[in-house]
Amino acid sequence: MPGLGIRIEPPDILQPQIAAKPLENALRWESQHESAEIIPTVSVFLHRSAYIRVSVHACSASDEVGGVLVGEWRQEEESGEQYLVVKHALPARHTRQGSVYLTFTQDSLVDLHEQIDKRYQGERIIGWYHTHPRMGIFLSHYDTWLHSNFFPEPWQVALVVEPYSSLGGFFIRQRDGELDPHRYFGFYEADGANGGSIARWKNLSRVENGSERRSVL
Repeated sequence: MPGLGIRIEPPDILQPQIAAKPLENALRWESQHESAEIIPTVSVFLHRSAYIRVSVHACSASDEVGGVLVGEWRQEEESGEQYLVVKHALPARHTRQGSVYLTFTQDSLVDLHEQIDKRYQGERIIGWYHTHPRMGIFLSHYDTWLHSNFFPEPWQVALVVEPYSSLGGFFIRQRDGELDPHRYFGFYEADGANGGSIARWKNLSRVENGSERRSVL
């Protein structure tokens, strides 16, 4: 009939929440790769519970293990700077892994989304993590492919942990979209100043009182 038809709604466009950075109780840890010339898309605030969950999972097996990081994507209203608040780390079940690889299966992705829908409504997957037992902190060619295809948003991050040497770092896209597989960033320990720091990654240095003076862990 004239005038009738199918209306196709445009897809939802993800937008960050507007909120000031939670700096009051945060401690800043930096990597050796950070500089004023390198501008990542986001900074990362990592809650203690998520840090502990990742650390415990990282030490649970000699093969690679991993999961997703869940929380909020935010933006400061005045500065426009974007940041992530990582509240939870969910270990991925139903994965295929070995000493040098980790694969998220369809069953593992379905399971993770079901957990988020049931337990963390209003939050989203803001990145993923996995371990590199005795291999160091970097993204392999397969890691980079997985990040690009399963975590394609500019603000989604990849955390790599080396449990045997207590190393860790976040891989974050730069504002031009580039992802350097050998340049990792530090993070804000979201509640470190309030209850005392629990960070133990030896390759990161603490920024004292927001200054440039650093003390290595």
